[in-house]
Amino acid sequence: MKKLKADILASFKNKKINVFVLFLFFAFVILMFTKLSKEYTNTIAFDVEKLNIPQENIILNDSTEINITLKTHGFKWLNYYFSKPKIKIDFSKDVNKKDDVFVWNKSKAYLNNTQFDKQVEILNISPDPITFRYGVNMVKKVPIVFNTEISFSHGFNMTGSVTSEPDSVTVIGPNILVSKINKLELEEVILNDIKTDINKTVKLKLPKNTSDLKFSTKQVVLKAQIEKFTEGTLKVPITIINAPKNATIKYFPKMVNVSYYVSLSNFNTVTAKDFKVVCDFNKTNESQSFLIPELVKIPELIKNVKIGQKRIEFIITK
Repeated sequence: MKKLKADILASFKNKKINVFVLFLFFAFVILMFTKLSKEYTNTIAFDVEKLNIPQENIILNDSTEINITLKTHGFKWLNYYFSKPKIKIDFSKDVNKKDDVFVWNKSKAYLNNTQFDKQVEILNISPDPITFRYGVNMVKKVPIVFNTEISFSHGFNMTGSVTSEPDSVTVIGPNILVSKINKLELEEVILNDIKTDINKTVKLKLPKNTSDLKFSTKQVVLKAQIEKFTEGTLKVPITIINAPKNATIKYFPKMVNVSYYVSLSNFNTVTAKDFKVVCDFNKTNESQSFLIPELVKIPELIKNVKIGQKRIEFIITK
């Protein structure tokens, strides 16, 4: 064994053998270049890449292939063998709609000018023309339902409400499937100790077996503006409604304290005129000597509104 190994090493060190191997390599390279430089004719299957299909239609024969007979040199053929070639068909301009099919009947010259270079000659296309059976799609825009649980750091809260971009999803597919989808929920989001703006990408909970459905998006961005909040208190006058005719009602107090939380940036914009507190006489009975104050108008900027006085004492005088 050692002798065989020594003989092999000795042969590699032999200059005559090295020269022979080098010439053999160059001869192989020249032969390959000669072969690849020649033109060959062959038929190859091209996948169809469908572009800009109308939203209202669904293509039924989705596995369409085009057999194209080409004449070109060997270097080009190498590209086709290493990766499956494709023909792009733009449904917005390359096809005609006839009865229940789309028809593509472009000429060889058209393909040569748009999808092949001058070194490739198209000899035949099969099938010709190519037809695509289609069905009618339903296009439906459905709202997004949030599934969020948010807790804030002390003194912080949300200005407005949680929103998403986009706020809805367009669903495209067979009528029998799309008609059953009335909303799409987000995956659960739990956020704790929040004190900065929310900007979080969240996936949608898509229905099972969605291979026949298309969604305009499969995730959304949840957004919310977070600010420092403080407590405010204002005295708001009480209005009596549905009082008996020809009767005078005396009540106390005339005003109630209304407390609320508001962001620091909006603190000075909230006034007593933004609130309305009423006592509805129709909600009392004959033995009752007090009215219940209710807030019927509050500004959108505030949260956690409370009335300090729960009962308003009254008497009726004529």
